Amino acid sequence: MIHLEDELKKLKDSLKEMSYQVMSQLQKSVDSLHDFDKELAQEVIRNERRVNALELKIDKECEVICSLMAPVAKDMRFVFATLKINNDLERIADYAENISLVVMGLDHPYQKPLLEQLRLGEMQKTALSMMTDVITAYETDNSEIARGVFMEDFTLNEIHRAAKPLIAEQCRKDPDNIMSYMDLWSVVRRLERVGDHLTNIAEEIIFYLDATVLKHEGKEPFNKDS
Repeated sequence: MIHLEDELKKLKDSLKEMSYQVMSQLQKSVDSLHDFDKELAQEVIRNERRVNALELKIDKECEVICSLMAPVAKDMRFVFATLKINNDLERIADYAENISLVVMGLDHPYQKPLLEQLRLGEMQKTALSMMTDVITAYETDNSEIARGVFMEDFTLNEIHRAAKPLIAEQCRKDPDNIMSYMDLWSVVRRLERVGDHLTNIAEEIIFYLDATVLKHEGKEPFNKDS
């Protein structure tokens, strides 16, 4: 006999596996850009198939639990939250693949001073810190850790805003390489979007644990009955 508690644990373990896989993809993609490592970029692209398979596996597990076990209250919120988190993680993995595809298309590396000026390393470090926090919050059922993610996202937004005029200036100074700079801008933009998906994940964790909806509330909680 299949027990709901066992299936919920199995689902949680599956999403943890997905989370660590996606975090690895994100780190390797930005490392491949910084180090101009096409072999590492190719590894990320190959591993995308594994991420997609995990996404489908988790979707199926959620479907089985909802259709056969009819979870209620907190258990139901957990399944719905996990389903949405799964989708956000898959989108982050897509961004990692996109960054790696940029690397594969480069004829030569970006100058390190430009990457430092754009604070690309800081974006990577912040995104990975946010991801570590949401994984920990999910694993330990800790909504306070999830709430801390929103403050970290401000850093990504600030770097993203500052990067646009820097990229524009590079295009004016070196018009022969405009497409290369636009690809670099797309990397910055994708890392900023990673932050958005991670705040979505934090919101879903808080919804599951506290029955609190943060969407459309400017991150100010709106409490609902359990």
